[in-house]
Amino acid sequence: MSEKYKVINSTVPTFITITVVDWVDLLVRPNYCTILDESLNYCIKEKGLSVHTYVYMTSLIHLIVTAFDGELQNVIRDFKKFTSKKLIEAIKEYPESRREWLLRKFSFKAQKTGRAKNYKVWQDGFHPVILDTVEKIEQRVNYIHYNPVEAEIVFHERDYVNSSYRNYEEDNTVFCNVNVEPLW
Repeated sequence: MSEKYKVINSTVPTFITITVVDWVDLLVRPNYCTILDESLNYCIKEKGLSVHTYVYMTSLIHLIVTAFDGELQNVIRDFKKFTSKKLIEAIKEYPESRREWLLRKFSFKAQKTGRAKNYKVWQDGFHPVILDTVEKIEQRVNYIHYNPVEAEIVFHERDYVNSSYRNYEEDNTVFCNVNVEPLW
């Protein structure tokens, strides 16, 4: 891993992107997003992860996170490993019209890269960007929350379920499914 993509200080808010291999539109079913919600909440409770902002798009996750109890790269590695297994189980278990195609795709990627045993769901790395100024933090929080609008999935950020936007909205009592610690 190059120095450019290493986490230097896990206690500083860090913008990361976790991408599905080949940009496959995997995160389009509620049960897949529930796996991510539960996994992030587990990492928050058990691994010292703080999630400040997030959005699940169809083929990637954007987050602003810190990790006080451990190295951020280790927490993200464990998150990706666990969610890979759970997502594959869900693809096999629940009705999925693309089941065979998804499994072949993820199996092929595992064989091709040699970096996974049976299936490879996530691309390597997560491209951390340290957010060491208020301007950088504000820019990335707004970028993350505006993603679903930019992708023309919704008209307003508050209408997108798989995002932390509602936790940042003033006077909102309906919060997201992840235990977010807003940055303001």
